[in-house]
Amino acid sequence: MTFVSDVQRFLPLFLIWSIIYKPCLCQNGTEDVTDYTDSTFDYSGIPEFCDKVSNHQFRLWFMPPFFSVTSFTGLVGNLLVIFTFIYFNRLKTMTDVYLLNLAFADLLFALSLPLWAVGSMAEWTLELAVCKIMHTVYKVTTYSSMFLLCFISMDRYFAIAKAVSAHRLRSQAVLFSKVSSAAVWILSLIVSTPEMKYAKVINNSCTTFSSNADPLRFSIQTSQIVLAFVLPLLVMSFCYSRIVHTLCQTQNFERNKAVKVILVVVVVFVVCQAPYNVVLFWTTVVVAKGGTEDCSYENNLLYATDATQCVAFLRCSLNPFVYAFIGVKFRHDLLRLMKKLGCLSQERFLKYTDNGRGSCAALDTDTTATF
Repeated sequence: MTFVSDVQRFLPLFLIWSIIYKPCLCQNGTEDVTDYTDSTFDYSGIPEFCDKVSNHQFRLWFMPPFFSVTSFTGLVGNLLVIFTFIYFNRLKTMTDVYLLNLAFADLLFALSLPLWAVGSMAEWTLELAVCKIMHTVYKVTTYSSMFLLCFISMDRYFAIAKAVSAHRLRSQAVLFSKVSSAAVWILSLIVSTPEMKYAKVINNSCTTFSSNADPLRFSIQTSQIVLAFVLPLLVMSFCYSRIVHTLCQTQNFERNKAVKVILVVVVVFVVCQAPYNVVLFWTTVVVAKGGTEDCSYENNLLYATDATQCVAFLRCSLNPFVYAFIGVKFRHDLLRLMKKLGCLSQERFLKYTDNGRGSCAALDTDTTATF
């Protein structure tokens, strides 16, 4: 009876409490969940996830074998150039010094291409230090190669279009080329410091930028476009146009061959470098505008960047053929080296060197004797 009386005593208090606190139960309890379930939520302000699986698959099956082949051909071609220069002591002109430095830059870049093959995989499995080395080597070799190509074109310009002035300074030319080559490497290292500082591993990927809209991306890509493409293109266009103009005024037997060589040099440079820099410029513009929310458009930019970058990376394997192997004297020395190493028979050596007669004028000129 005591329990029943207690219940009767507290029942009015319980009813009063339930009436007062029922709104709280409705707002914080299960009834509140039912109200939200019946309502609609606006998801338009939340950015959608952009699926890049197809781009990752493209990188996985295409880029590693491409980088491997490019690395092998770059190693072979540039090692042949370096061994030929060292064996025959071929540092007698400015172009020789620049070509040797260009071969070292391309060789260093070719050695780093296996790291790019690893970076194109699904995940970056190496250390942060390796990531920084990969990006730094790429930028240093890119800038040094482009600057050296500028100096090569200027040397050819003074040697042909300004032959009298060049002859007067011939005794100081080699020293100047060595000093300027050292300055090129130092300058390339300085402008590549952002890669050393900001390269990092984010989401198992080796990159320099924290996101596509990173403000740092705009400054780095703009400097690369100006220093590694626009400046060399302007210098080469001026120098080689003046060289062609000078050659067209002569009645030399080698004139047509020299013009063809110059056209090959310019065409290879434009074909390899222009597509990547155009895509890089457009990507920079998109980043400057705040990026894009179109997933298909973003994927197409990634495809274009990867494809054109592969073409640009071909420079390390094409430069030996364009700037060294086309030279009459260098090609002759290379055949002599292969003959001494037993890779070429006497009959083939005589056949490839025009029965051993060779042009005395060609053998007495510099490495790019076809100019």
